[in-house]
Amino acid sequence: MPFRSPLILSLLASACIAPMAAADTADVEELYVSATRTPKPVSAIPNMVSVISTEDIQEQMTVATDISSFLGQLVPGFSPSRQKMSGVGESFRGRKPLYLIDGVPQSTPLRDSSREGYTIDPAVIERIEVIHGANAIQGLGATGGIINFVTKKADTSGDLQIGGRASITAADGFKDKGFEEQIAVYAGQKVGKFDYLASVSFVSRGLFYDGEGRSIGVDATQGDLSDSDSRDFFVKLGFEPDENQRLQLMVNDYELAGDGDYSTLAGTRADGIPATAVKGAPEGEPATNDVTTVSLDYSNKAVAGGTLSLQLYLQDFRASFGGGTFASFQDPAIAPVGTLFDQSENNSEKKGARLTWDRVDVIVPGLHLYGGADYLEDTTYQRLRETDRNWVPETKFENIAPFVQGEYELVDGLTLSGGLRYENAKLRVDDYQTLAANTADFTILTVGGGSPSFSDLIINAGIVNKINDNWTVYASYSEGFTMPDVGRVLRGINVANSSVDDLFDLEPVKADNIEIGTTFTYGVFHAQASYYESRSDAGVRYVADSDGFLRVTREKTRIRGLEAILEASITDELRLGGNLAVQRGRVDTNGDGDLDADLDAANIGADRANLFASYRSGDISARVQWSHLFDRDFTNAADAIAAEFKGYDTVDLFASYKLEVGTISLGIQNLMDKTYITYYGQAGSNRDDRYFAGRGRTFTLAFQTAF
Repeated sequence: MPFRSPLILSLLASACIAPMAAADTADVEELYVSATRTPKPVSAIPNMVSVISTEDIQEQMTVATDISSFLGQLVPGFSPSRQKMSGVGESFRGRKPLYLIDGVPQSTPLRDSSREGYTIDPAVIERIEVIHGANAIQGLGATGGIINFVTKKADTSGDLQIGGRASITAADGFKDKGFEEQIAVYAGQKVGKFDYLASVSFVSRGLFYDGEGRSIGVDATQGDLSDSDSRDFFVKLGFEPDENQRLQLMVNDYELAGDGDYSTLAGTRADGIPATAVKGAPEGEPATNDVTTVSLDYSNKAVAGGTLSLQLYLQDFRASFGGGTFASFQDPAIAPVGTLFDQSENNSEKKGARLTWDRVDVIVPGLHLYGGADYLEDTTYQRLRETDRNWVPETKFENIAPFVQGEYELVDGLTLSGGLRYENAKLRVDDYQTLAANTADFTILTVGGGSPSFSDLIINAGIVNKINDNWTVYASYSEGFTMPDVGRVLRGINVANSSVDDLFDLEPVKADNIEIGTTFTYGVFHAQASYYESRSDAGVRYVADSDGFLRVTREKTRIRGLEAILEASITDELRLGGNLAVQRGRVDTNGDGDLDADLDAANIGADRANLFASYRSGDISARVQWSHLFDRDFTNAADAIAAEFKGYDTVDLFASYKLEVGTISLGIQNLMDKTYITYYGQAGSNRDDRYFAGRGRTFTLAFQTAF
């Protein structure tokens, strides 16, 4: 798909529709998001913003059972889902997004497990707020954007609310090993000054099957959703002593674990034969996610004329991976080379605090200021479970970042915004020993510890021009800040006399995001378009080694993209729409300053178009959605493992009917039973045992009720 002057096209489109805007000034309900630290209307944010509502989540849960699938369906710029436990190869605008639960970071930047999309059950989520593009307003990690899972809260009516959802999913042909069952129940109530919501959910998944009826191979190493179980315990307690104050405790305990009943029979790429699952437990324990997130929030709307918000949080994150006799694990002092089995487990403990104070009409009318400070302490290590060796040494990261942000309406409809954030970080690693296999002669190296520190001033600036009630244009510059995958760097040292203080690859990753866009509403039509350019002088690119493990390469990168959304309410019942995402990435592979190669599929998503038609009338609701992934040529890509990606189309269907006792829904994923190899399976890996097909036709019948 050609990518020609999207900025010019966007501006021309805006100019063409501008004269029509004055003809219709129908009121449009203002939508607010909290992912910006303080609740802010979408129209005031100089970036593309996507909000996935409760209704959207419920529909997509009935079609697909993984969060990344419906993010890819509803959020332009998010890469195709791998349909696996691991999000390796999934990206947002070609970079890593920062996942949050009620503002609490879920990412593990020191040793990226790529599991942050699976730390909460979708049944607990009320809405998903997505801010596109690099920014630092939420701190470390958002070089691709922010994905904030906003959890459910108790009803304010005072009545006891009890509800639940149950569903069963079957593969086409209703194969006995292909069933999936889900159940979630909750209870909540506001009693005087107190409120609570408690929820518990369970999911049991069988095998996945492709469009030919073949079982899909299980990724036993990185982790899989197929042949797995998960459970989520969630509670939210609130106390409001008066109309200005609120104290809230949130606890979410989530576990996703493979059952370990199946191994994978490698496919044959040359013949187009995908990997399949075969009965028989692989050696070792199945891959697991075990995550507990706790936050304590306090807010007071009457502090020095503004609102004070304080959040304290803890997270205990454990991600285990399947094992093998990988070359990286071999040590002749323990067992003959080629026979030593081991498997790794990533452990990360985070604690942090986020303080924000905001006030409107500071100094002069119309000036909105907010500021505060963030503190993060992250302790991470990755151990090998069978031999009790540390693959990644214990690494401690401390970050203190004060910030200030301001917005001012210069003239009617023209708002300027800008801010500063000072990142002050330190990494601490004691002396440690590498694995023996890091060197050709199995010599264990001692790496000198160190405490490298980093500081940088991160800036952002934006302008929003509300031409009239229907048409808004914006432009922004923002910077994102994160750490590279420190663990991959430290575990890969193979040079004697190395020191942590001397490793350039540990330098932070800073991404600059320039964006220009427009939002337009006219009568029944709503449209958004955005062009962005993201640059990094020392970006991160992942390259697979002989074991399939990714190593970090630091290189200059540039990513350009176009995103667009168009929706139309044809009647009160019928709505049509779609979104488009096109992105191109370039990288400097030899360090001469010239961008000489394209980014490969492991580091950037596919171009994609999604269309839908939805119908809601009375008790009936229905939606059909079509997704098209465009072909892509990787001939000029750095370390490309495939010359091209062959795109594919899928169609999904959702329908529901409201009964007196609840709502019954039917979802059909891959309605046409299309046979295809996933984006990552085709172009993101060169291993035959990861040549995975996508899911064929599945049927989900769900029932939910509340009383």
